[in-house]
Amino acid sequence: MVRLEIAAAYAGVNILLLLILAFRVTSARRKNKVALGDAGNAEVLRAIRVHANAAEYIPAGIAGITLLALLEPAAPLWLLHASGASLTLGRILHGIGFSMGVLNIGRMAGTVLTFTALALIGGGLLWAAFAQQI
Repeated sequence: MVRLEIAAAYAGVNILLLLILAFRVTSARRKNKVALGDAGNAEVLRAIRVHANAAEYIPAGIAGITLLALLEPAAPLWLLHASGASLTLGRILHGIGFSMGVLNIGRMAGTVLTFTALALIGGGLLWAAFAQQI
């Protein structure tokens, strides 16, 4: 698999995850007859926050992985997979844990994996940007 295909695979999975979470918001709103916002309903609010939290982190991760893939000679394949897998697994675990509504291992592990992915991506981009100049 070439670099852009790797980035495309992680981007595709994460975009589908966002879509699943959006459907969960729609479903919670229908079930609770909430047309706009959360109307003070805890279930609707939780679904909205799970989706919003993923929407806060996934775009930056996808953009970063894509940039790493475009910097072909400088970014090693393991970095693409490590950051992509960490982002994807982190968002899945966090979404499951957050859906339960309490602080739990899924939510905490998801946060750690997401932050690890962003740190790998950020560090990798800086390394790729300056590696050629050293």
